[in-house]
Amino acid sequence: MTVTSQVTVICYFMKLATGVDLVDIDRIREAIERHGERFIARIFTETEQRECGGRIESLAARFAAKEAAAKALGCGIGDVSWLEIEIKGDENRAPHLYLSGAAEEKAKEKGLSNWAVSLSHTGSQAIAFVAAME
Repeated sequence: MTVTSQVTVICYFMKLATGVDLVDIDRIREAIERHGERFIARIFTETEQRECGGRIESLAARFAAKEAAAKALGCGIGDVSWLEIEIKGDENRAPHLYLSGAAEEKAKEKGLSNWAVSLSHTGSQAIAFVAAME
């Protein structure tokens, strides 16, 4: 008896863009101490400020996420603004990334529409990893 089998392999390549950033929490703390509300308002949306509740480590993780998102977009902060990249928590406080303005336009140009973000911190450092796909 002869058994014949046929396997069909379908390859589909999706566009994937990633960014990662590591921040010293003291760097963010010092910027807030030096520049106060002006620094906070220039970097973080009102929603981000409210959700972080003044916790420096949470603000630092969001700062890192904004940098990581800009890297995933293939540009830097300057080509997009800090406030055009927003990290908001869902009902379980899981972070989600939202783009607006030039950041949203750059994502559309690159065909990136599905975003994921992961945040973490220790006592001294905060890290964020961002991935985007078609």
